[in-house]
Amino acid sequence: MERLWAPWRQNFVAAGPVPDGDCFLCRGLAVHADRENLIVWRGDRSCVALNKYPYNNGHLLVAPLAHRGTLDDLDDAQLLDLQQVIRRAIGILRDKMNPDGFNVGLNLGRPAGAGLPGHLHWHIVPRWNGDTNFMPVIGDTKVISQSLESLYDLIVGEF
Repeated sequence: MERLWAPWRQNFVAAGPVPDGDCFLCRGLAVHADRENLIVWRGDRSCVALNKYPYNNGHLLVAPLAHRGTLDDLDDAQLLDLQQVIRRAIGILRDKMNPDGFNVGLNLGRPAGAGLPGHLHWHIVPRWNGDTNFMPVIGDTKVISQSLESLYDLIVGEF
């Protein structure tokens, strides 16, 4: 079996589920160290952050600024804003990275896969024809070829 060295994932695996009340989005938004907290944009109602443990190159998170855990916790203006920011983020990724498609999703609750169930966030994952290549199919390994710093620099000015 081939091995791909990715020691940065160990912190994520070892940490397990995020404890209730420990929200990395709220911690990052509380200070103005956006690069260190991977926040690429802040608006009046929402933000865009890089996923620290991406599924693919360009993986973004779009979240409300307010700590809200269900769609019912958002008012109409917040819902509309989030959808507009998702559309904008997809446009920026399309222009900067030229993907062939996108997965866009929201996991509601731990059983649905939410690693941070108390703070809603949508995943935007760029996809390319052929990105399901031999590595994940045969080797059960995903290769992320772009660093978070490089992605941050690529898109931060576009917002």
